Amino acid sequence: MQYTPVEINNKITSALDQYSDMVRRICFLYLKNYADVDDVFQEVFLVLLKNETAFESTEHEKAWLIKVTINKCKDLLKSYWHKNVGSLENKELSFESEIENELMQVVLSIPQKYKDVIYLFYYQEYSVPEIARLLKQKENTIYSQLNRGRKLIKEKLGGTEYEYNF
Repeated sequence: MQYTPVEINNKITSALDQYSDMVRRICFLYLKNYADVDDVFQEVFLVLLKNETAFESTEHEKAWLIKVTINKCKDLLKSYWHKNVGSLENKELSFESEIENELMQVVLSIPQKYKDVIYLFYYQEYSVPEIARLLKQKENTIYSQLNRGRKLIKEKLGGTEYEYNF
């Protein structure tokens, strides 16, 4: 399907308005580096621009963007450059409150397989069956990873309860 320049502009503008914050946060979960986040962010929306298939719904588009973002982050982390050249930037993430900032730092410190499901479940509000489909894993695996991720977060927070009730 061929799009006109106006349709392309509307498609990208709409996607940026709806999903830019989500894509950026997923990138931060993986990369923890502003320069890398910016690079992957641009790549994700470039892939969307090149994508010619129509999405079934906004949820389909959102899930597709999450998967592309995760894959692009993983590709960057596996790259020769990233493995062999140290990061020049070591900035902390900043959120609206100190509690959110502390919680995100703890989430960032847990293993990636738990970090993915915690983020998708609590921050993107996906259900376990949706996460299982998105990550191509069994539902029971997702339940186990959520449970283990919550336990790790509780341990790192010293048993403190936050609004997310980990």
